[in-house]
Amino acid sequence: MDNKKDLRIRSKVISEGVNRVPNRSMLRAVGFEDEDFKKPMIGVASTWSEVTPCNVHIDQLAREAKQGAAENGGAPMIFNTITVSDGIAMGHEGMYYSLPSREIIADSIETVTNAERLDGVVAIGGCDKTTPGCMMAIGRMNIPAVYVYGGTIQPGKLNGKDIDIVSSFEAVGQYQAGKIKDEELHQVECHACPGAGACGGMYTANTMASAVEALGMSIPGSSSTPAVNDYKETECRQAGEMVVNLLEKDIYPRDIMTKKAFENAITVVMALGGSTNAFLHLTAMAHSAGVDLTLDDFERIRQNVPYLADMKPSGKYVMQDLYEVGGVPAVMKLLHEHGLLHGDCLTVTGKTVAENLEEAPPLKEGQKVILPFDEPIKPNGPLVLLKGNLAPEGAVAKMSGQKISRFEGPAKVYDSEAEATKAIEENYIKEGDVLVIRNVGPKGGPGMPEMLSITAMIVGKGLGGKVALLTDGRFSGGSHGFVIGHVAPEAFVGGPIGLLEEGDTITIDSDKQQINFDVTDKEIERRKQKWVQPELKFRTGILAKYARLVSSSAKGAVTDLELD
Repeated sequence: MDNKKDLRIRSKVISEGVNRVPNRSMLRAVGFEDEDFKKPMIGVASTWSEVTPCNVHIDQLAREAKQGAAENGGAPMIFNTITVSDGIAMGHEGMYYSLPSREIIADSIETVTNAERLDGVVAIGGCDKTTPGCMMAIGRMNIPAVYVYGGTIQPGKLNGKDIDIVSSFEAVGQYQAGKIKDEELHQVECHACPGAGACGGMYTANTMASAVEALGMSIPGSSSTPAVNDYKETECRQAGEMVVNLLEKDIYPRDIMTKKAFENAITVVMALGGSTNAFLHLTAMAHSAGVDLTLDDFERIRQNVPYLADMKPSGKYVMQDLYEVGGVPAVMKLLHEHGLLHGDCLTVTGKTVAENLEEAPPLKEGQKVILPFDEPIKPNGPLVLLKGNLAPEGAVAKMSGQKISRFEGPAKVYDSEAEATKAIEENYIKEGDVLVIRNVGPKGGPGMPEMLSITAMIVGKGLGGKVALLTDGRFSGGSHGFVIGHVAPEAFVGGPIGLLEEGDTITIDSDKQQINFDVTDKEIERRKQKWVQPELKFRTGILAKYARLVSSSAKGAVTDLELD
């Protein structure tokens, strides 16, 4: 829907004319006065919640954004949407709801904003799904908007070392392997998350915040400002002011969220070694903005972008460390100086990327978070698109921290995370195996659950890089090791991963970008004839509805594809 023609009169529908007295009465009850009905109505979409540290502070940030909009001539109102904590949902049935929550966030923001005929919106997110959910709504609605990231958590401290939430998951694997005792595990639990903010490494929340900044939809620096930094409140006031300015200048999200802007976002994700979830979320965001973005675009861009960030999960540093040496603007400045960003893309500041970066300081001298451009960790981005007879639509491999690029081994096949977990606990998974977890894709999961618990157990047992993990589900941004996810088509719809049998030899080659299983075409056809689609795991409720609507992961696992 393109609202450009009638945007300036959207809110007038409920504020002008004698027949609008009941509408105005309702708004007077929430604080509107005569003058407010002459102003643009600005929504502040808050993802505040006490269910996760990522978002526990966002109520105050929303009030700051409201104040900024009011001081710049808007009539602002705060409304809320949901969030779930991936970290808390991990490893059990709660993870079914994680990816579907992205759609609920997008749908709810779109619903409230359009029902109330708001003229602009500031959206404030924190945890993994709130950033893409907010951006999907913004892309759909195409009314002036600014996104603000709630910020990263500070690292925890234990025995003089930095730890984080992934340390907790890996400590479980170490405990099960007998490497640490009860009290040591308890100490990790108590110190991993010291307060407000999203998970500290270059995991999904920080990856997506960085991508949105590169996209041009948030204030420069917003993605790397820590949650507890006082400047985060200033950013929110600026965002409130800025959305009114965008309204006055007739600058709309789809003017900013162009194909070249998405290419900038992918470039930054590759340079930072971000989460594989960026494939899902950026593709979904592009769909919402009417931009044709495919998995092949990620691979095309990856080939030309060096991997520069020594950041967790496979590196040493966290987002706060990056903030202290210059943040995402300094990284973008470096990439732009080497011709890897489209500097002419428009941003929410009303200026171009290049104009914003002129004002940004460079990376601090002597810093070690971002490696020199000519001495990268890897010469190309670490998120590799694989295709072959096992994944005709594609699969995503995260090769950061990997010394090997090829893995071949026998398949150990499981149809649930619980079955695979038991196999790892009982030491059935050995060095050289390819652990396959299938029927956990968008429809089969449902909800494409993340596998952080599994990958952390593998690392904790000393099998990191010695076992390959393959799934039609997905991975947390905190996962590392030889992991391949998003295998498409998924098993539930008859994808080849659903035809795998125990002992089949699987070959994964990131240099050749191939993923195959050593079975003849004739044998594959025989197995197809025998294959029977599983029953949906849920017949009613949100998960049943999601499973019926959701697209392939190769198309972003969206639920609003155009009808034929």
